[in-house]
Amino acid sequence: MNGASREALAAARERLDALTDSASVDATRLADELAAVTALLHRESTLRRALTDPAQSGEAKAQLATRLLGSKLGADSTDLVAGLVRSRWSQSRDLVDALEELADTADLTAAEKDGTLDDVEDELFRFGRIAAGSTELRAALGGRAGTDAAKSELLHRLLGGRAKPVTERLVTRLVTAPRGRSLEGGIESLSKLAAARRGRTVAEVVSAVPLSEVQKRRLGDALARIYGRPVHLNLDVDPAVLGGVRVRVGDDVINGSIADRLDEASRRMAAG
Repeated sequence: MNGASREALAAARERLDALTDSASVDATRLADELAAVTALLHRESTLRRALTDPAQSGEAKAQLATRLLGSKLGADSTDLVAGLVRSRWSQSRDLVDALEELADTADLTAAEKDGTLDDVEDELFRFGRIAAGSTELRAALGGRAGTDAAKSELLHRLLGGRAKPVTERLVTRLVTAPRGRSLEGGIESLSKLAAARRGRTVAEVVSAVPLSEVQKRRLGDALARIYGRPVHLNLDVDPAVLGGVRVRVGDDVINGSIADRLDEASRRMAAG
């Protein structure tokens, strides 16, 4: 997002945080309702354009949203959507992207409140790795032939009782309403969003053998020095990894052994 849309999204995030700070707010219901509005505006381009029309005042657009959605949404969701459409958006699609992010964030906030956010982060990462390694699973979940009901049922068989409810909800929503996102890209975005709830950066760590607790601590400390903030480690094992370990943080990739390469990279990046 650029310009006005970036500012509008930042303001919407603050409003969502303020709203979900209240113990009386049902973050899960909020996520469901925001996801429903996302689907509606993705489908109804005329309405989407009307709610982002720069020629109309913010208040007029807020009144339109309230009139159309107020009977279908709770008061909290209605107020949040009204605030979104009062803002200016560089592109009408940006409003839908923002609603989608807020819906996912509301679900992650529910996990944060019940103390399962770390588990959700790890489960999203694990599922992403499984999907990346299975052409059949990607085809079943990402293909156009299968119905949403069939995809949801498959995910429930895979995740139901094995993953946190929030994880299943997030992945199901991604699969049934991808909005042009690939399964892998969507999972990665959700993982980053989960990490942001803790103010952390996510590092994908693939090692030839399982790391010891000491190695994990050294790795986390070195990455924290590089990036200047706590780093959450998503760990996986692949005997084919050259050099002992591969670490990916966003677009940065560090290859080498835990003992020396990472510390060397830390010093080099800090100096640069």
